[in-house]
Amino acid sequence: MKTDSGRKLQTSYIGGLVLALLIIGFTGSVQLADAAGAFEIDTAHSMILFRAKHKGISYNYGRFNEFTGKITMDETDISKSAVEFEIKTASVDTANNKRDQHLRSPDFFSAKQFPVITFKSTTVNMKEGKEDMLEVTGDIELLGVKKSITVDVAITGRGKGQRGESMIGFESIFTIKRSEFGMTYGAGSVSDDVRLIVTIEAIQK
Repeated sequence: MKTDSGRKLQTSYIGGLVLALLIIGFTGSVQLADAAGAFEIDTAHSMILFRAKHKGISYNYGRFNEFTGKITMDETDISKSAVEFEIKTASVDTANNKRDQHLRSPDFFSAKQFPVITFKSTTVNMKEGKEDMLEVTGDIELLGVKKSITVDVAITGRGKGQRGESMIGFESIFTIKRSEFGMTYGAGSVSDDVRLIVTIEAIQK
């Protein structure tokens, strides 16, 4: 026969166990939320640059000033991650107004007919044998031509914002051939190979 003190002890023990399980469950949910979530690109701290060679002599650089994108990052199962971008071609900027107007013309980006360049991932995997390095395959569409590309993407850092929101950084450097998208103008003076440098800071939403 249990005494009152025994019943109280048992009740206290059960209550404590339930509370502990609730805390563990809640903590697990928070960790899962941190591990998998939607991130929005912070364009104020992100850049999309490109580099092409002029007459085989020197490299000229440019950037796109207007772009948006979303990233779904699941660090418990990277294969469930995804990324998509939309870049406004009219925002091309090489620090030379006359050249920028030419780049917006039908000779190059044809910005009126094709106002955006898009990228949407199809698979995301960890790069084998490399820490914090992803292998991202996806479709890039430029001048109405869609091509599948695979690029290495480095996770450059993780942290918290001013309001405690999760943040993550990425960088990818890769090369495309502009002729594969039908951009063949100026082949004698502008290189076919164009290097892209994409550096991203994203905030969890």
